[in-house]
Amino acid sequence: MAEKYTAEIVPLNAEKIGTAPHGAATFTIDGAQMKIHIDMFDTPANVQHWEHFHGFPDGKPAEIATAAQDANGDGFVDLPETESVSGTTMVPFDAEPAKMHVPNDSYPVADAEGHYAYDKLVDLKELQTAFKAAFGSDDLQLDKRVIYIHGVPDTLKLPATVQGTVMNYDAHVTLPIAVGKIIKA
Repeated sequence: MAEKYTAEIVPLNAEKIGTAPHGAATFTIDGAQMKIHIDMFDTPANVQHWEHFHGFPDGKPAEIATAAQDANGDGFVDLPETESVSGTTMVPFDAEPAKMHVPNDSYPVADAEGHYAYDKLVDLKELQTAFKAAFGSDDLQLDKRVIYIHGVPDTLKLPATVQGTVMNYDAHVTLPIAVGKIIKA
């Protein structure tokens, strides 16, 4: 019997980025595989969107960030500001989620209308092995995680207070634009 998890993905930073990204995610664990489906609308168009689940390695339930997490009052909730309620970046939804290599260029790119759909079939054992190496447990605990969608155009003017550089990727790539709590269906 397959286990299913879902997330309603709601906008974050919408008033600052000029669009209100929203969508849904489904995670179906069936035997040795996890099927991931993410459908997003109204994201910044023609932009690559990093997407991951975030959480706490100790199993504390993660919650979605809201405007209340804007600790420095600059009007943006940036990546570091999400950590207090959402934990750390865990599994990327890129070309190879089981590799758990977060900074890369193999994430979905929105079309001219700001839509994209992401579908991936992941080898569960491979993902659990990588997850255990990174976080000490092979239990993904999806119902204690949140999903984030990131990314705005380089042309969007961000104040210097917006943080979130990861390797050679700046805050334009990592700025959270939408978030959803993963729940067991």
